[in-house]
Amino acid sequence: MTITQLHYVLAVAEHKNFTKAAQKVFVTQPTLSMQIQKLEEELEVTIFDRTKKPIQLTEVGEKIVQQARNIVNESDRIQDIVDQQKGFIGGIFRLGVIPTIMPTLLPMFIGSFMKKYPKVKLKIEELHTEAILEKLKEGHLDAAIAATPLEIEGIKENVLYYEPFVPYIPSDQMSNDSEKINVEDLDINKILLLEDGHCFKDGIINLCKASREYGEDQLQLESGSFETLIKLANEGLGMTLLPYLHTLDLKESEKKNLRMFKDPVPAREVSLIYNRSELKMQIIEAIRSTIAGVVKGAITFQNVQIISPLNKKKDYTTN
Repeated sequence: MTITQLHYVLAVAEHKNFTKAAQKVFVTQPTLSMQIQKLEEELEVTIFDRTKKPIQLTEVGEKIVQQARNIVNESDRIQDIVDQQKGFIGGIFRLGVIPTIMPTLLPMFIGSFMKKYPKVKLKIEELHTEAILEKLKEGHLDAAIAATPLEIEGIKENVLYYEPFVPYIPSDQMSNDSEKINVEDLDINKILLLEDGHCFKDGIINLCKASREYGEDQLQLESGSFETLIKLANEGLGMTLLPYLHTLDLKESEKKNLRMFKDPVPAREVSLIYNRSELKMQIIEAIRSTIAGVVKGAITFQNVQIISPLNKKKDYTTN
């Protein structure tokens, strides 16, 4: 049994296809098939049921894949141990970022990070939280940036910043001219939301203390982008809530539609998350410190209330 054979098994288990798995690990399909067959003969078991389309794991194959993933992940960390001992900050680092954070935060820090740490080869994926957690579990990501708290066993959450929710309400939809509004004034049926899968949407639902079953208004619309929600709000179809960093790039004509909540301002907690056993801590710390440097001046709110992407809420006052 070799680490290479286990890599091949994991590739087939992921893609459920020998040809696609071979492409993933950069070998020919006959080579991959031969190595997996050798492993099966050595263990005297069948790992994959090749009679099914797509290929399925056998019962014992499921257990083998679970253990193979642990072995491969641990073997990959040998180089991490050496790098950490030498103080070397470099190598491939796979980072996941949720869609509501990617377009605003990434441009703020990526240039500075790459200039300061040229030997780090970042591979960045835009993924929803559910996919991020799955990839962290499977070892396909080293870390991710997501809304927290998630409170997942085995996952460490290193808080980066607290980002306020900002109401976007065109003036013709305001019931009064007050600059600041109460959370209690929000009506979930009047808020244009992101589509399912976005934790920012879940945060808004928690903020409004609403269930996922809304009223039966004439229009119930969910979109995949804040830009669409803003345009619809401008057409008089409702209001929406935006993450604070997203508001910094709005047109001046649109910024006049922004309102702020009264203290404590509802906000989301944004963290760098990773497996507790992760050994690429020198790169994780480099990312954390770089982000901390760029957002420190951008977000200066002193009194915020953290709205969890889960069905929980906690109070927090920043320094």
